[in-house]
Amino acid sequence: QVQLVESGGGLVQAGGSLRLSCAVSGRPSSTYAMGWFRQAPGKEREFVGAINRSGINVYYADSVKGRFTISRDDAKNTVYLQMSSLKPEDTAVYYCAAVMARNAARVALEYDVWGQGTQVTVSS
Repeated sequence: QVQLVESGGGLVQAGGSLRLSCAVSGRPSSTYAMGWFRQAPGKEREFVGAINRSGINVYYADSVKGRFTISRDDAKNTVYLQMSSLKPEDTAVYYCAAVMARNAARVALEYDVWGQGTQVTVSS
């Protein structure tokens, strides 16, 4: 059974950077297209970005485009979310998700497996 474990969250000042990791176990990460989502208190879970199985195609929400970068290292069974120029509105619990498909999706319902989330707090 595949499991996803996020790490790397924490408290950072506005303008700072963090790198989140999503470790995949139970099955090779190369089997999956991967997505990142976030959920702030009182808000719905929203799409942040996604990377397809080959790593060639990467998609971002407009709110993070140019600031966040998704990458994958299938040799390490890990997907990364590099976040830069962080803003207080980026504060949320960040989740990685996996779908056994070639192409990544922007919709949470498309994903089969979810991590437990990691908290990111950006102070002003």
